[in-house]
Amino acid sequence: MLKDLFKKRKYITVSSVDLDEIKNEHKPIIPDGMWQKCDNCGKIIYKDDLEDNLKVCTNCNHHLRLNAYERINITVDKDSFVELNKDIISKNPLDFSGYEKKLKNLENSTGLKEAVVTGTAKMQGMDIVLCIMDSSFMMGSMGAAVGEKITLAVEYATEKKLPVIIFTASGGARMQEGIFSLMQMAKVSAALAKHGEAGLPYITVITDPTTGGVTASFAMQGDIILSEPKALIGFAGKRVIKNTVKTELPEGFQSAEFMLEKGFIDEIVNRKDLRGMLIKLLMLHKEMK
Repeated sequence: MLKDLFKKRKYITVSSVDLDEIKNEHKPIIPDGMWQKCDNCGKIIYKDDLEDNLKVCTNCNHHLRLNAYERINITVDKDSFVELNKDIISKNPLDFSGYEKKLKNLENSTGLKEAVVTGTAKMQGMDIVLCIMDSSFMMGSMGAAVGEKITLAVEYATEKKLPVIIFTASGGARMQEGIFSLMQMAKVSAALAKHGEAGLPYITVITDPTTGGVTASFAMQGDIILSEPKALIGFAGKRVIKNTVKTELPEGFQSAEFMLEKGFIDEIVNRKDLRGMLIKLLMLHKEMK
């Protein structure tokens, strides 16, 4: 018995295994960049499905924002777009601190030189002039370069007797350029007036968001004004308006749906139907000539 007391005991060997590793073994491996979250309903959507659906949420029909070249690819005839005035860029007329560096950083990150892309294209074989604002570049704000590019595109359309389609998306006038930014409202409007006097059609497509000086000028001057669903459309922000008029504002008063109800826009069109709608309008004008 005493002998047994001094016997060496045998112990079970337990291997050291990281429990997190065991858990992770059974998790599916999902490469980065394959999924995107809808910023309206929060649903996680497979990116390929989202692209196939023209970046419209398959769960709530929310229209996610497109960049200018994505918009071109789904709107005009394949390989028909020819860009105009690509190298027009903003200067820094007010010597605004850090502005030039910000513009350069945005050019590197977005591949754009400014907040609008302009050019000629075909839709069902019909020639058009197209301007597409891009909210990924300084929130689509309108500086001197944006105004100049749109004005030159409209003047070209007038000279060549072509319809103009402008997709708007903007946070308004660009504060870094002060009065030089604000004067673009009048400049673009004057070019569009001459285009209209020549009996040529101008179609606006409002996308989310369209605000400030763009709303107060060429966004609302189209012969026909279309909008994507639930696009934010307004001049000043809700809080600014509320503090100015000192009253409660209706729910959703700056939405495309509210604007349609009040007669500010002509139609709300789902993205998948937009190309077809634009082609119908262009053909109608062609038949009426």
